[in-house]
Amino acid sequence: MTLTRYTIFVNKNVELCYNIGMDTYNLKVAGNKSIVIENKTFPQERALYGISDTTVRNCKFAGEEDGESALKECYDIDLNNCYMDLRYPMWHTDRLHLSNCELTANCRAALWYSNDIAADNCKFHGIKAFRECRDISLNGCNIISPEFGWRCSDIKISHCSLSGEYAFFESKNLKIADLDFSGKYSFQYIHDMEISRSTLKTKDAFWHTHNVTVTDSVLEGEYLAWYSDNLTLIRCHIKGTQPLCYCTNLTLIDCTMEDTDLSFEYSDVNATIKGNIVSVKNPKSGTIYADNINSLIIGDSRYPCNAVIKSGDNTIYPKQ
Repeated sequence: MTLTRYTIFVNKNVELCYNIGMDTYNLKVAGNKSIVIENKTFPQERALYGISDTTVRNCKFAGEEDGESALKECYDIDLNNCYMDLRYPMWHTDRLHLSNCELTANCRAALWYSNDIAADNCKFHGIKAFRECRDISLNGCNIISPEFGWRCSDIKISHCSLSGEYAFFESKNLKIADLDFSGKYSFQYIHDMEISRSTLKTKDAFWHTHNVTVTDSVLEGEYLAWYSDNLTLIRCHIKGTQPLCYCTNLTLIDCTMEDTDLSFEYSDVNATIKGNIVSVKNPKSGTIYADNINSLIIGDSRYPCNAVIKSGDNTIYPKQ
C-alpha cells in the first residue's frame, strides 16, 4: 500500500499519523496551533474530519470516491480559494471563514448546524446551502440555492446575489443590504429583519413575517406580504397584483406602486403613496393617501371598512 504524504506547515510540535488503509489522517498539535494545508485534493469521506485551528488553501474537495462530510465537526477553520464538489462538507462546524471559494451544484447542503460563519466573495451553488446555522456574515457572494438559509438566525448579508425558491424560511434576526434576489416564496415566517437598497424579484414574499423593515428597495412580484405583522416599507417601489392583504400594523412611507390592483384587502394599514395605485379593495382600517387611485372597491366584504382613503386632494372614503 502506498500512502500519500501531505505537506503540513506548522509552527511547532506536529505529529502526523496515518490511518492504515485510508487516505485520511489525524493531526496532533502541541503548543500554538496553526496548521496550513494547501494545494491538495481530498476525494474521500470525512477527509479532514474534526480538525481545528487550520488554514486550508488552494485545495479541491472532489473525486471519484465522492466522499461526504469533508470538514464535519471542525472549528477555527479558514478556507481560502478552495473548490468544493462533494456533499455535506461543513456540518457542526464552528468559527469558519471562507474566502474566494466555490461550492458547486454538487455540493449539496453545505453548511448545516454550524455557527459563526463568515464568507467573502464565494459561490454557493448547491441546494439547501445553509440550514439551522447561527451568526452568519456573507459579503460579495453569488448564491444559487433553493431552500437557502432555512431556520437560521443572526444573519448579515451585503453586496450579494441570490437565486432560489423558499429562501430564509423561518429565519430570524436578518440584516440585508445591497442584495439582488430572485426566486419564489421568499422570506416567509421571518422574525426581525431589515433590508435596504435591494432588488427582490419574488412571488409570495414576506408571508407571515413579523417585525420587518424594508428601505429604498424594489419589491417585484405578486401577492406581496400577505398575513404579515408590523411590516414597514420606506421609499420602496412595489410592483405586482394583489399586494399587502390580510396585514396587521402595516406601514408604507413615501412608496411608489406599479400594476398593483386589489391592494390592501382586509389590512390594517397606514400608507403614503407617491403616484398611482391601480385599485384598493376593502382595507380594514387605517389611512391610505395616494396621488391617485384609479379604482376603489368597497363591498362584498366580511369586515367593515374603517379606513380613511384619499386620492389626491379628495377623500374618496368615507364619502363626504
